[in-house]
Amino acid sequence: MSRDDFEALVSDALDQIPPQLAAMMDNVAVFVEDEPDPATPDLLGLYEGTPLTERGEWYAGVLPDRIIVYRGPTLRMCETRELAMSEVRTTVIHEVAHHFGFDDHELHELGWS
Repeated sequence: MSRDDFEALVSDALDQIPPQLAAMMDNVAVFVEDEPDPATPDLLGLYEGTPLTERGEWYAGVLPDRIIVYRGPTLRMCETRELAMSEVRTTVIHEVAHHFGFDDHELHELGWS
């Protein structure tokens, strides 16, 4: 799958976030990168930043949080476009949930890990 096609999957997954939740996302940017750090070669996505639940009065003038979706590991684990589409959706929802303050344990309990 080309990078453009993969980026379209990520864009489609973001478009599926309910509008009321999407409107609450603040100071966050979403990126596609080909590969994660070599120490975590199977990582599908990553959230870097300060979750909304932890921001206080001090939170001003900071760079945007980053959500990264990794193309290589996702495509290696998904044999079809449909599987990739489903995995990208799950990854995007998982990382957006981190932005809203959910941790990995909570996401696992909800079935989004």
